[in-house]
Amino acid sequence: MKKLYVATGIIVASLFLALLLFYEKEVSVIKFFPIDDSLSFHSYHTELKLLSETDQDEYDIKWTTYSNLTDPIYLRQDVSLLFSDGRLKGILSKWKENEKNIQLQTLVHGEDSSHYQTISFHHGEIHYPDDEIKSIHAMSSDELYVIDSPYTALESFDQPMNSSQKEWKKTLDHATNQQLSYHWKQLIDYFQIPKDQYIYVPLTELMSYEKKPIPGLTQEVTERVIGQLWEGLYKNYILGISETQKPVDSFIPLILFDKDGKHLMVLYQDQNGKKEQLIQYY
Repeated sequence: MKKLYVATGIIVASLFLALLLFYEKEVSVIKFFPIDDSLSFHSYHTELKLLSETDQDEYDIKWTTYSNLTDPIYLRQDVSLLFSDGRLKGILSKWKENEKNIQLQTLVHGEDSSHYQTISFHHGEIHYPDDEIKSIHAMSSDELYVIDSPYTALESFDQPMNSSQKEWKKTLDHATNQQLSYHWKQLIDYFQIPKDQYIYVPLTELMSYEKKPIPGLTQEVTERVIGQLWEGLYKNYILGISETQKPVDSFIPLILFDKDGKHLMVLYQDQNGKKEQLIQYY
């Protein structure tokens, strides 16, 4: 059993079969400090866009995330995770000192019809006189369904617009949900977690608490909890996977919010296939 801690380390590439983890070879830091209410991001965004078909049953997707401020601050860092049909597809991460903007972009090679989901964490650290340190953060996300059928032209959508797209969404969601439900049930059973005590949120749906509070918490506490959550995710999940040189088979981590509003858990399988449970007390 682990607790969530501050993260430092190096983002390195890892491969899971044909799936690439993208990286920046730089020392990186995500550290939560009291939130600076006087400062906020000017804009931030994450986007997945289908580019073109590269070969039969193959295509490229442009994966972009950016965030910017009006003025430079002491430290900026963004990290973005991409999942395909519930499995980890890639990691993007970059940090800069005395900077206001960060943009990350890469091409992702895909095959066959798939559902892509990405979530990004935008982070900033501000230093004031007398050793006062504060931080700001935000989240952004996107998803994309790519339909690569021998009977129709290559197409993509985030929300289905016709009956064909609705049927494809239903089919892809069903297959992914079955696989994730089985994987998450194994984790829940392994750690003997009382099912009725928690609210279950996949990491890819954490964006739902970007503008609303976690049940049982205020918005102010929610912002602190989210910042500390990403701190621990970065150190224990993201760095652990991106530093390995071995193939990685990782599913979307599952976040469990205690209904009594006292703590949360994160359940996932690490780069070695070991079941992990992170706990964060509010």
